[in-house]
Amino acid sequence: MTEQRRRQQRRTETGPGQPALVAVAHGSRDPGALRTVTALLERIRALRPELDVRLGHIELERPLLPDTLAELRGQAVLVPLLLGRGHHVKHDIPHTLATAGAHLDARVAAPLGPHPLLVEALYGRLVEAGWRPAPRTARATAVVLAAAGSRDPESAAATRHTARLLSERLGGVPVVPAYASAASPTVPEALHALAARGRHRVAIASYFTAPGRFAAQSAAGAPWLASAPMGAHPAVARLVLHRYEEALTRRPYRGEPRPVPELATL
Repeated sequence: MTEQRRRQQRRTETGPGQPALVAVAHGSRDPGALRTVTALLERIRALRPELDVRLGHIELERPLLPDTLAELRGQAVLVPLLLGRGHHVKHDIPHTLATAGAHLDARVAAPLGPHPLLVEALYGRLVEAGWRPAPRTARATAVVLAAAGSRDPESAAATRHTARLLSERLGGVPVVPAYASAASPTVPEALHALAARGRHRVAIASYFTAPGRFAAQSAAGAPWLASAPMGAHPAVARLVLHRYEEALTRRPYRGEPRPVPELATL
C-alpha cells in the first residue's frame, strides 16, 4: 500500500493508535506561507511516518482549523505553529476546539516558543544569509530579532527570552527584540537605537515561522543582512514533535481519570 493510500485511510478515523498531530498555522495571504508550512509538515512526516499529520489555519488560508477538526475522529493533539502565548493560543484555538463536537477528543500543546530549538533555527537561517563572526567589526555588530508583536505581556516576555538565548548562541552579540506591530520597539526604532550606539553592522533575524507581510516588512529595513523565516528548518520540525510528545504526557484527554495538571496553554 502506498503512503498516499495510507494517509487517505487515516483521514476520517485516527483509530486506537497515536493521536493525530494537527499543526495550527496562523494563515497568510502570501502564497509562500502555505508552501513553507506544507514543507514543514512533510519534514515532520518524514521523521514520524506513522503519525497522521494534519494542517489547520486560524484565518486567511484553507484548510481552516474547524474544517480540519471536522474531518477527524478519535484523538488529536493541536500544536500551534506560533511563537508565544498570545491571543490566538489563549483564546482562538481553545474556542475552536471547544466547539468541535463530541466526535473528537483533543488537547492543545504549548506554542513553539521560547525553546532552544528555535534558537538553532534562527542561528541556521542567519548563517544561510551570510552571518560570519568578524572580530574586527564586533563593536559595530548586532542583531534585531524581528517578531510579529502582541499586546500580551507573556508573548513579549517569550520574545525577549529568545533574544537572550540567541545572543548567547552568537557568542554575546547584542540581540534586540523588535516588532512589526502591536508592541515596541518597532524594527526601525531598534535599528535607529543601535545606530546611535555605533552598531551599524546589524542583521535582522526573522522570528517568523513562515513568509508573510510582517516578515517581508521587517527584512526590508535590514542595513546589512536579513535571514529567512525559520520555516521548514529541521530544528523546527523536531520542536513540533517535541511539543506533541510533551502534550501527551502533561495533559489528559477529556474523560481520562489521570489527575494530571492542565497545560498552561488552556
